[in-house]
Amino acid sequence: MTITADARDLQDDLIRLRHDLHRQPEIGLELPRTQERVLQALDGLPFEITLGKETTSVTAVLRGGTGSAANGKGKQPPAVLLRADMDGLPVQEKTGVDYTSRTDGAMHACGHDLHTSMLAGAATLLAEQRHQLAGDVVLMFQPGEEGFDGASYMLGEGVLDAAGTRVQAAYGMHVFSSLEPHGTFCTKPGVMLSASDGLEVTILGAGGHGSAPHAAKDPVTVAAEMVTALQVMVTRQFNMFDPVVLSVGVLHAGTKRNVIPESARIEATVRTFSESSRLKMMEAVPRLLKGIAAAHGVEVHVDYQQEYPLTITDEDETHTAEKVISTLFGESRLSRWATPLSGSEDFSRVLAEVPGTFVGLSAVAPGGDPATSPFNHSPYATFDDGVLADGAALYAQLAISRLAALSTAS
Repeated sequence: MTITADARDLQDDLIRLRHDLHRQPEIGLELPRTQERVLQALDGLPFEITLGKETTSVTAVLRGGTGSAANGKGKQPPAVLLRADMDGLPVQEKTGVDYTSRTDGAMHACGHDLHTSMLAGAATLLAEQRHQLAGDVVLMFQPGEEGFDGASYMLGEGVLDAAGTRVQAAYGMHVFSSLEPHGTFCTKPGVMLSASDGLEVTILGAGGHGSAPHAAKDPVTVAAEMVTALQVMVTRQFNMFDPVVLSVGVLHAGTKRNVIPESARIEATVRTFSESSRLKMMEAVPRLLKGIAAAHGVEVHVDYQQEYPLTITDEDETHTAEKVISTLFGESRLSRWATPLSGSEDFSRVLAEVPGTFVGLSAVAPGGDPATSPFNHSPYATFDDGVLADGAALYAQLAISRLAALSTAS
């Protein structure tokens, strides 16, 4: 039997787990039911399990049977890490699938239910080959990826050293509901995903009657000018070949059409693809907004929040993943991206600490059009169960292959 055939034997179990998670999504750092389901999936397998202290994370360590012998001279066996995020989003589901979310206002709109199920499947596959593993495997079941920086909590609690020695390679995976044809694995060495920062702006003017704006200090027109000026700044102060994306998602002011409000609020997301542009934005944005406020005689409070750093994959580890993908599924299933994606990930924090890579997997419905299918985070985003076994097989084989190489090299 091959790892892919063994994974296909688990497909029904993986679908049941995925649907169960999908029906009851949880948001943020506290995912008690999701944690319980992960522990149920690991029950009876020879993992050393540690639960998070500050979050409902699960760290599971599998001790390989040949690691010490392969290293010789009693050296600590090598270790690799596999990560899956587990949290949902505050999105009201509108897919109409028969396993739709039963939690009002919450949905697995980014496919983390698939990630969790695939890594649980990989746990079974790896346990079955425990005695042939040339080292240890750390499974990182992480809450709070969607804006809560769950990876930082797990790093702080020592997930990278959970096996007793620092992991020497780390791999993550992410499904997509569009972008690529069904079943395509996506890789990119170097910068794969953008950095993500947040911008919150409060403009403080002076309220008044809408018929006499000269007697007030209108924050609405100032906010409107700021939104436009931010877009112009991006096109005039930054190189188009090192792009910056700034999108205003919140623009709020006032209560009635004939009342000039005292304040207005802007919130935006900022995506950059180099550390130099990221640092430049942190300086340029407050300078611009304070200048506009001063010109209009109003006050402004600018809160520029650093969030997730650039997701930078290791070139060698990316090539390792590409070889495994090609061996398991054929080169036709592999797509190497020419440019980064403007999404962001806190797995970037893991990759900043140890060499590793991040692999995309298209879960577009078979025959579906990846160009028109609703993208991740949409209330209409759907992810095909057919990729679950392949994802589990890839997780497992990445660990098996990398441990073998690390053991031989040492």
